[in-house]
Order: sequence, then structure tokens, then C-alpha cells
Amino acid sequence: MHEFAHGELKSGPEGKGGKVKSRRQAIAIALKEAGASKYESKTENKRNLAKSERKEARGETSQQEREGKSRVGARGRRESSRAMGGKSATRTTKRGRKVARTRARKRAK
Repeated sequence: MHEFAHGELKSGPEGKGGKVKSRRQAIAIALKEAGASKYESKTENKRNLAKSERKEARGETSQQEREGKSRVGARGRRESSRAMGGKSATRTTKRGRKVARTRARKRAK
């Protein structure tokens, strides 16, 4: 609901469906992500909840990406990864190294 209220909630895979304008749709998306939808089976709800938790742990929710929040690193320590736009990153993550490589390739062209 927070994202909907700020006009940042998007529908569809990777948010390609555009902004959500309906409050009812926003509630449906929230319930699905929370694994509490009454229209899906228990196993689907579990799967959806696990997916949301993984996304949060990786720092890939739209709010975390926008705010550049830190994420939990491979060793369980908090780290602000360069891939997430963190300035205090002491070591690059695998994703950070990959991003740096692709940027370097683009500059070389």
C-alpha cells in the first residue's frame, strides 16, 4: 500500500504492466506477495511468500532499489553493495563485479 500511495506500484512481470491505479488491484498484489491470497492454493501462497522474502533479502524490492538500502551479504553481514548504489561498500558483490564488467565493455566500444 505504501508503494501504491506514492504512485510507485507497478503490475505485471518486472513492472512492465504500468502503474497500478486501482486500490483493489493494489490490495490484491499486496496479498499475493504476502502469501495470503484466498484465490491461490497453500503451496502457491508459500511460494509467493518465499519469493518476496528472497527479493527483500537481496535488496531488490523497488523501494530498496530507489532508496539504495543495504542488503545482507554472503557472510550474513550488512553491506551496502555498489550494485545497489551504496557508497560505503567495502568489497564488491558478485553482482557489482558483473555490473562493472558490463560498464567497462560498453565504454570500450
